[in-house]
Amino acid sequence: MARLTLPEFQARIHQFDRESLHLELRDSYGTESELPRMAAWAAGEPDDLAWLAPYCDKVRANVAAGRTYRRAHVVSEPLSDYHRWSYSVVGPMVEAGDQIRWVSRRLVSSVAFPGNDFTMLDDLVIFHHYTGNGLNIDFTTSSDPYDVKLCREAFEAAWRIGIPHLEYRPS
Repeated sequence: MARLTLPEFQARIHQFDRESLHLELRDSYGTESELPRMAAWAAGEPDDLAWLAPYCDKVRANVAAGRTYRRAHVVSEPLSDYHRWSYSVVGPMVEAGDQIRWVSRRLVSSVAFPGNDFTMLDDLVIFHHYTGNGLNIDFTTSSDPYDVKLCREAFEAAWRIGIPHLEYRPS
């Protein structure tokens, strides 16, 4: 598997022909860009979400070109602080065309998931690797047919039972 750094991943994330699938399996993350924003949210400070604009602009352009973005968050309920914050900020992403579903962890006990979160760009899997406290370490890529099949089937199983963002009400 080839390794990607965060800048390499960020450069690659919007380069695909048909679809981008993203499966999140952790209850919390500690990414350097998100931690300060989550702390401000926890303190009740307003966020204009302008920091999401570059991502949303790329999503809009790809969706206009006929490409699809789908993201499934597998979550424990009640939601962790991280996911309560995440739920509160993804509106602009959904408006841009990123289809987001929330999947109760209670419903996926018999779903075979890979060991890591992933993004799948057509038939390229990019596994996300984190430290125990949620900081991103790096990414690895795979186009091995087994990995592609496992990740596609896991994603589709979660997607089928997920609740679209605009319909999901956190408990």
